[in-house]
Amino acid sequence: MPAVKVNGMRCEHCKKSVTEAVAEIPGAAGVEVDLQKGEVRWSDADASAPVSVDSVKKAVNAIGFEAV
Repeated sequence: MPAVKVNGMRCEHCKKSVTEAVAEIPGAAGVEVDLQKGEVRWSDADASAPVSVDSVKKAVNAIGFEAV
């Protein structure tokens, strides 16, 4: 599972917001957010069309967090 570090997450609401933002990306599946590690992980619904790290970063940044 690929992972992206996310700065600024502090609570369950943050976790839910990041989970929903990444889950909306076409092809993203099994989205998991770890508040303690400050990261989001996902799997690809279709291995032949992987979700790019850049698209995850854009989705997370668009909702006000800093994906690095």
